[in-house]
Amino acid sequence: MDFKIQAAELKDLRHAEADALLLVVGEGTSPEALGKALGTALTGALKEGDLAYKAGRCLYLHGLPGVKASRVVFAAASGASAKAFRAALVAGLGLLKGGGARHLLVASALPQPVDATQAEVLAGAVGDALYVYRHTKPSAPAVSKLLRVTLACGTAESATVRDGLHRGEAVAAGVALARECANRPGNHCTPSYLADEARRLAKAHDLEIEVLNRKEVEKLGMGCFLAVAQGSEQPLKFIVLQYRGAAKTVAPLVLVGKGITFDTGGISIKPAAEMDEMKFDMGGAASVLGTFRAVAQLKPKVNLVGLIPACENMPSGSAVKPGDVVTSLSGQTVEILNTDAEGRLILCDALTYAERFKPAAVVDIATLTGACVVALGHHRSGMFSPDDALAAELDRAGQAALDPCWRMPLDEEYDEGLKSNFADMGNVGPRAGGAITAAMFLKRYTAKYPWAHLDIAGSAWKSGPAKGATGRPVPLLTQFVLGRAG
Repeated sequence: MDFKIQAAELKDLRHAEADALLLVVGEGTSPEALGKALGTALTGALKEGDLAYKAGRCLYLHGLPGVKASRVVFAAASGASAKAFRAALVAGLGLLKGGGARHLLVASALPQPVDATQAEVLAGAVGDALYVYRHTKPSAPAVSKLLRVTLACGTAESATVRDGLHRGEAVAAGVALARECANRPGNHCTPSYLADEARRLAKAHDLEIEVLNRKEVEKLGMGCFLAVAQGSEQPLKFIVLQYRGAAKTVAPLVLVGKGITFDTGGISIKPAAEMDEMKFDMGGAASVLGTFRAVAQLKPKVNLVGLIPACENMPSGSAVKPGDVVTSLSGQTVEILNTDAEGRLILCDALTYAERFKPAAVVDIATLTGACVVALGHHRSGMFSPDDALAAELDRAGQAALDPCWRMPLDEEYDEGLKSNFADMGNVGPRAGGAITAAMFLKRYTAKYPWAHLDIAGSAWKSGPAKGATGRPVPLLTQFVLGRAG
């Protein structure tokens, strides 16, 4: 997609050289400021009830007299926030993306001037609207004809708006990569595929990469990771990505993504219903790849490491059994009481591996627990951290990126549920508070650095008719990394 900035007054939009005009309107919009043709159309639509300043309300007009663009969409914003602006854009783009327009001009008639945040939101909204999965679906809808999107703004704001648009483009590309990886079925997106995708990303954006195989993982002593992978014929991969944007002396941020490319639950097998959605269990890994894609394009002055333990969780004659005890890379032993609590097992070894980078902070991202979905639904990701400053940082990043999270507790009393008579800990606790005890398990491997855990089981994909990956939390993570770059 070709994104541009154009200095333009509202009254001149009727002369705009574009196939389509998307005009965001709301309380405080002055129809008179739009000029006669657009202003009269807006006033009439409001008066006749064809449009109202409510979220999701839009009006499409074709061949409006006095306006050069053959397609005009008024999209209503319910308020002045970036979230309301995005909702209006999404609704308006829904009316235009499948049509014949090749060049879209977007303008805001809200009282506040267009800013960098709105520009960033625009790029993300366009990316989401135009994404279509087609790798294994030749009958997918035709590619949108839309090739160019221009954002109208005042000349005084053009430099900062352009910066915002640049950030939005990079994040949108990262989100698209994450969605594409997660949407591919398990027989396509294997651990080897994730490793190959990481190599392609590294080659295209001058990143450093190392992929460890089973023998190398065995030599390191990653007993928990090996235990999960031993039931599958697909070879495990441990992916290490590095972006160097700052001096070598600057401690890196480390992102750890859960890469279970398919999760049957192992011997503790899941019910058949909706098990197909367990191809999304590598959403954490996908978000790490997507964040690296965005960061590599933006080139912030920060050092970033990505760790992805990737494997399948399958039942077989060689699969790990309930009651088995394994030794993690940290030396702590784990009684595997439930083989379907496998994500924390591969993550704990990766979290210990992260120590070698002497990180400034570590954030792990995982579709970890159904309990988090019960607690928070699908709007906010669960965020756990014993570090108040890091938790506040992630919360701010999520709010700014419109990719919100919610901090959950880590009281020491929850740790009692992980006691085992046969190992240093069990891999599950009681059913109540399951998302918290999962985080408490991970916390035992993170004493040497500031750490946070994002449980994205409710936000990484959608079920139902709109089934598919969301690409979250790439926006949150990118915002977090950029914030650390100052």
